[in-house]
Amino acid sequence: MIVATRTVAVVPSLLAGDLARLGEQLDVVKSAGCRWLSVDVMDGHFVPNLSFGPDFVRLAKAKGFYVDAHLMVSNPLVVAPWFVAAHADIVTVHLEAVDAAVDALKKIKAFGAKAGLAIKPKTPVDGLLAALGECDLALVMTVEPGFGGQKFMADMMPKVAALRREIDAKRHQCWIQVDGGVNSSNIAQCAAAGADSLVAGSAVFAAEDPAAAFRELELKARAAFKPQQP
Repeated sequence: MIVATRTVAVVPSLLAGDLARLGEQLDVVKSAGCRWLSVDVMDGHFVPNLSFGPDFVRLAKAKGFYVDAHLMVSNPLVVAPWFVAAHADIVTVHLEAVDAAVDALKKIKAFGAKAGLAIKPKTPVDGLLAALGECDLALVMTVEPGFGGQKFMADMMPKVAALRREIDAKRHQCWIQVDGGVNSSNIAQCAAAGADSLVAGSAVFAAEDPAAAFRELELKARAAFKPQQP
């Protein structure tokens, strides 16, 4: 179990991995101390791309990682049980794809996983703030979801800061995750705003030395993050 609010996690995204040697790449980042991976799930409808199914969660779990499945799909409560059955630790759905966020989060927990809620860049943070009591992970997208390698949107940081204030004030046990364009030049900015789960795809897997890239990101994030006081 990885516990929120007391540490910072750099979370490589499989979307940027080389599928021809993904197992090797996972071994490399694990050797660098990586414990958590993100699996992006796209349906070609909610977002304009197709990506991973439950077998990629199974692969990551077989390697010993904590895994979140980020469901960028139009029917998340239909799809979520597939990823719970594959032993995803956290299943994250989009606020824009559910009718009632709190009910959706409760259903995911009833399926048997921790529950996350994500918002796209154009979505106000208010709905996410209102659901924090049921959230195990609150995800602020820092690119438009669909494709890796996009430019980081720094103007999403006020959303992160608002979530950090509310989580700290209410003592919620909830991760704040950012995902999209995170790299060595902006990861400290994300952590300083209050994010403690930092998804990095190309910045890790496209690096010449993924292990060194992971360690650099982790050091920068931990130096910038100010944990909640006991």
